[in-house]
Amino acid sequence: MDTAHEISKDLAEPARRLREGVPDVIAAYASMQRAVMIDGALPAKLKELIALAIAATRECDGCIAAHARGAARQGASEAEVAEAMGVVVLMNGGPGTVWGPRALAAYREFAESA
Repeated sequence: MDTAHEISKDLAEPARRLREGVPDVIAAYASMQRAVMIDGALPAKLKELIALAIAATRECDGCIAAHARGAARQGASEAEVAEAMGVVVLMNGGPGTVWGPRALAAYREFAESA
């Protein structure tokens, strides 16, 4: 498996090309993300943990990299990420035991480089 940094780097150019092809769609998505990932009734850190758990559930390495970075930037602790991945295992069984650790490793990678 590639590291989370490598995954992010590998996706940068294809994402740029897609953004050129459908700029309004990508701009709308980015706007929605900015609107959601702020402190509200739920703190932004918790939202990133939820997104990271969903990313692991959906088995999306790019999503894991993005939300592991977001969780690290929001100050999530390793223990918080590990507990969120425990929920991933609970809700997904065997696949959760594969993707939960991947998400925790991605978080560690971004937390260590912060």
